[in-house]
This record gives sequence, C-alpha cells and structure tokens, in this order.
Amino acid sequence: MKKTVFLLVAMLGLAGWARAQEATAPGNPVIQSLKAVHDIPVAHLMATAEMLDDALYAYRPTEEVRTAGQILAHVADAQFFFCSAARGEANPNDRNFEESALTKEEIIEALKAGFAYCDAVYAQMTDAEGARMRPLMGQEMAASAILAFNTAHNYEHYGNLVTYLRMNRIVPPSSR
Repeated sequence: MKKTVFLLVAMLGLAGWARAQEATAPGNPVIQSLKAVHDIPVAHLMATAEMLDDALYAYRPTEEVRTAGQILAHVADAQFFFCSAARGEANPNDRNFEESALTKEEIIEALKAGFAYCDAVYAQMTDAEGARMRPLMGQEMAASAILAFNTAHNYEHYGNLVTYLRMNRIVPPSSR
C-alpha cells in the first residue's frame, strides 16, 4: 500500500513538473521577456487610471505640464504609435486621444484598446521578427527595440503619475 501511494504521488509530481516545463518553455524568449517587462507598467497605469477620481483626471501640478488625464490619454495614443511601428504597419488609431478623450471612461477605454493592440502585436511577433529593422522617428530600429522604447515610455509617464498621486497623498499602485 505504501509503495502504491508513493508511486502515485511520484507520478503526479512528475506530471505536474512536466506540465510546468511545458507552460514555461520559451518559443520566443526575447519577445516573451520584453512582454513580461511591458506588462508591469501597463498594470500600474491601468490601476492608476481606474483609481483616480474625476477631479484628479483634471489635476496638474503646474500649468506647463499635462493633466493626469492627458498623460493617460497620451499613453493610450503611444501604444498604437509604437506597436504599429514595431509591427511595420500604419497606425490603426485615427483618433488623437490626448486631444479628444475628455472623460475618465473615455480614457480608460482608450487605454484598454491601446494595451490590447500591443498585446496582439506581442502575441504575433517572433524573436526573428523582433530583429527586423523598422522606421521610427527618422531612424531605423529593431522591432524589439521599438517595443522596449514603448515600455520605457510607459514607465516614464507612470513616474509622472506617481508624483501626481504623491502630491495628492495617494499611495501609487506600485507601492501597495
């Protein structure tokens, strides 16, 4: 009986280990790694967008800078800009969210659409495609570098929002 139980436990353990290896086996490790890093500021930006009240969407520390809502709308625009460039296609977004998305709901929907578009680009890109050179802002960059640029841009603007949150005595999502 003990031998049977031991064998059963061992077989289940091996089956679980094999499944874990299968689930994490990298088919495109560079793109998968870039996507994992990209997902971090995306989660923080979405949490920020959802937690801000309407008054804070209009908040700006000084007149020279964007409001919190404008920053979030700018980030939504940037998803389409960078990810379409990485894919090598025309920007599918025909709306400038930063200039036209005025409500919290509109901005959240714009962010969701932009992040979903980038998710699709990541899902379809292979490491080999990530090495293809693409035009971006007057220069040639590898598609994977364009995706990394987008992630850096997301972190930059999340950092702006962290300051806005702290100025309003709100703990940012990344510190919770």
